[in-house]
Amino acid sequence: MAQAKKVAMWIVVIFVIYTIITSPERSADLVKSGFVGISDAAKAVGSFMTGLVR
Repeated sequence: MAQAKKVAMWIVVIFVIYTIITSPERSADLVKSGFVGISDAAKAVGSFMTGLVR
């Protein structure tokens, strides 16, 4: 089972590197949207916590 996890992880790493090399603009857009999603989630948690305190 551990061997299968290693192989799967290497396949994912190779795919990510291939995607970055072949389409850097698209990769940048995906990273940007990921950070926007994380930022939105953090803002939502902050709003929720502020609402609990009030």
